[in-house]
Amino acid sequence: MKIVIPGGTGQVGTLLARAFHRDGHEVVVLSRRAGPPAAVPWRVVPWDGRTAGGWEAELEGADAVINLAGRSVNCRYTAANRKEIVDSRLDSTRVLGEAIVRAARPPRVWLQASTATIYAHRYDAANDEEGLLGGDEPGAPETWNFSIAVATAWEKTALAALAGVPLPATRLVLLRSAIVMTPGAGGPFDLLRRLVRLGLGGRSGDGRQYVSWIHGDDFVRAVSWLIGNGAISGHINLAAPHPLPNGAFMAGLRRAARIPGGFGLPTPGWLLEIAAFFLRTETELILKSRRVVPARLLREGFAFRFPQWGEAARDLCQTEGER
Repeated sequence: MKIVIPGGTGQVGTLLARAFHRDGHEVVVLSRRAGPPAAVPWRVVPWDGRTAGGWEAELEGADAVINLAGRSVNCRYTAANRKEIVDSRLDSTRVLGEAIVRAARPPRVWLQASTATIYAHRYDAANDEEGLLGGDEPGAPETWNFSIAVATAWEKTALAALAGVPLPATRLVLLRSAIVMTPGAGGPFDLLRRLVRLGLGGRSGDGRQYVSWIHGDDFVRAVSWLIGNGAISGHINLAAPHPLPNGAFMAGLRRAARIPGGFGLPTPGWLLEIAAFFLRTETELILKSRRVVPARLLREGFAFRFPQWGEAARDLCQTEGER
């Protein structure tokens, strides 16, 4: 297959590009990064994520496009950062959709990044694909509502791109992804593992908030499965079937990392706010309760290799130790 990945230079994009290239597929990454491309075995083609250009030729006859383009949300939500977060997502999605519609031989499937953050902050029932969208929770911080507004607009932009085409040749799948856990340096799991090693891997806040996650291997397998399953379109939750409260999540990681006595210093909410300020990030990434389950994947027969956090954490720790 030929697979085009706009925004494929980050952690998740590199994970996918490496896996598809390893399996013998042609991989093309569209990148906004200035300067010569990194030394990778797949092609890297420049684009600006806003305007049409020579990059459109890569879409002709492609089997799949996986759009991951968008500024990282691991930052403070200043006015400038908010604008960049919104514009980088909506502009790239809009121009990509326009190019797909214009293509003489459009891609068979367009997998568009979204996020599990779109769902409501809740502790009771889990959110499947028909679950409660967020934005109206009483007392929710304004920054959380911003994230939900961005996710909603992101999905609407992709849907609008194909809305005027009577019988679009390209199937659209919206990937509402949980945190992708891989052993590589710089990713979320790497950060959590380092905190645990330093004795700081206790519960965050009151520890009741749910953590939704997916092992990197299952993420790659699910994306590949969605490319090949022509009957599935619309929004899909990419998350392991068993989210768990933050307290249990961190305890499972301490066990997997073999921390003596399972010790982990808890971090109260007020201290997280201070740390987030100095680290130039937001506490939403830690304190929002994301209880998301992959109902459609399970219903359609996708089998997870790592459905439980304990076994996933053990595998990730072992893999990290072998690097």
